[in-house]
Amino acid sequence: MTKYSASFKQSVVEFYGDGERSYQEVVARFGLDYSMVRRWVASHAAHGLAGLSRKSHHYDATFKLSVLERMWKDGLSRRQTAALFDIRNAAFVSVWERQYEGGGISALSPRRKGRPPRMKTPEPPPKSNDPSADSAKSREDLLAELAYLRMENAYLKKLGGLNAGASRAERTQAVQALRPLHPFDGLLKLSGLSRSTFYYQQKVLSSGDRHAALKMTIRSIFEDHKGRYGYRRVSAAIRGLGEAVNHKTVQRLMVEMGLKSLVRPKKYRSYKGQVGRVAPDLLQRQFTAKRMNQKWTTDVTEFSVAGEKLYLSPVMDLHNGEIIAFQTARRPVFKLVKDMLVKALDQLGDEDRPILHSDQGWQYQTPAWSRMLEGRNITQSMSRKGNCLDNAAMESFFATLKSEFFHPNRFNSIDSLRDGVEDYIRYYNNDRIKMKLKGLSPVQYRTQPLIHPSP
Repeated sequence: MTKYSASFKQSVVEFYGDGERSYQEVVARFGLDYSMVRRWVASHAAHGLAGLSRKSHHYDATFKLSVLERMWKDGLSRRQTAALFDIRNAAFVSVWERQYEGGGISALSPRRKGRPPRMKTPEPPPKSNDPSADSAKSREDLLAELAYLRMENAYLKKLGGLNAGASRAERTQAVQALRPLHPFDGLLKLSGLSRSTFYYQQKVLSSGDRHAALKMTIRSIFEDHKGRYGYRRVSAAIRGLGEAVNHKTVQRLMVEMGLKSLVRPKKYRSYKGQVGRVAPDLLQRQFTAKRMNQKWTTDVTEFSVAGEKLYLSPVMDLHNGEIIAFQTARRPVFKLVKDMLVKALDQLGDEDRPILHSDQGWQYQTPAWSRMLEGRNITQSMSRKGNCLDNAAMESFFATLKSEFFHPNRFNSIDSLRDGVEDYIRYYNNDRIKMKLKGLSPVQYRTQPLIHPSP
């Protein structure tokens, strides 16, 4: 830092005059710092030429305390206080104030220069039941031990006796409550908090949780859907309630609250080989449709409960992913897919001619299956041999069904499982939103009013 002579400082102050020129003009004229000019002017106004001369920066504790008391009493700023007492650096006043708040007047005493000798962290006064040991202590030692024990007792009462298991926020609240009655440094040491951690936690506690209402909404949606929603679907559901929210905020809050969507296990796959007529793959993995009853897909999946098995055969419309018909059975017989197809055919209008896609399962290669499709002018399509990706839309539904419903729950019987599957499919069609359907469920997407462009 450049040191300026008293004569130079005097010339700067005289150029400023009694406010005849602005500080900006002085700064531009001499190339000085704005705050430095203000400090010189204030020192000259309070102490004359003596306020511009160099002086030592050694202040004792009594002087520092008198400076602080005058500042608090008159409501002065640190800069005004420094000018009044001819303190050349207003930052000293700020440091003294922090020191006094932390350790009282003893903390204002000048410290020895250089690196302090390494010393062990002072421990609490040792507890002893020997009366002779207490008699050997001085009155000051006994009072210090008594003060520490009182502080320790009051602190543990605040935490219910559990210091190690208390969070930082709880320890900060205890220290804050006891701060007017006990030394601040002693409370910090007793709580195991650093000074910076204490002030950070104090700021957090005073500001409050601005996301409290959003967290309640997130938890409500997450629990309503039994943990099946990740942060993307939760964000879409909140927007569906009319609230604007950023998905990254929802993701961060869900992590803080420990809310994690169900993890999908590996998909179930099976292939029985070619046993009859195989149809070509007409979909070519194009799992989208412009309207209802244009493209259908089907498959069979298996559940196992207590040594018994349940088979599910659904039909999905690729326009909105809705399960338009399904059937369950204890055995994977042809009647399973036949009854399912009868239900699906009831959904067709006279002009509907959908493509029905499946894998190369033996049920779909039988002549009876082909005749049922030909009777309603339905075109048959099949995946390639052993390639489940060609029927990925239905495989994805099975994975969702098992990860969100089957694996997280326990079933006492096949009957309870069957009832649960029926309830989940109703939920999947009517309530479970899809991001690719603009945050709507399949039924909501199908029944939404058409918006016609104005002429």
